[in-house]
Amino acid sequence: MTHIIDLQIACSHTELPTEEQFQLWIDTALAEVSNNLEQDFELTIRLVNSEESQQLNNQYRGKDKPTNVLSFPFEVPDGIELNLLGDLIICIEVMKQEAQEQNKALFEHWAHLVIHGCLHLVGFDHISDSEALEMESIEITILEKIGIENPYLEQ
Repeated sequence: MTHIIDLQIACSHTELPTEEQFQLWIDTALAEVSNNLEQDFELTIRLVNSEESQQLNNQYRGKDKPTNVLSFPFEVPDGIELNLLGDLIICIEVMKQEAQEQNKALFEHWAHLVIHGCLHLVGFDHISDSEALEMESIEITILEKIGIENPYLEQ
């Protein structure tokens, strides 16, 4: 199963993953949680700067600061058949700063955030402790499948 990605680069940064890397991360994540559905999904990944991230985070979450990843699941209206999963908004500056502060390899942190965002798009959350543990466990499993160690271990 290959999912269609609309990659939007809305800022000027280097050291970006390739479309193939994004594809691997998304396909692996959705294969793990889609219960072997035989349908492909389309989603948008928009790479943004801190200003756009902060504006969206404030508008939709009431938090006036940039954040690493925002997930906007697409809610298909009744009677309409669309395989749109939603949008992931990734703030490159926050993501790079986190990777450095947490002593994580840059592309491993990219993979983790994309996978984390995909799980939000299909309904996972981490509001309660039990939800957080379930979501982290799934993330760890997916990351292991692509050769990345548990990101929640202390570095």
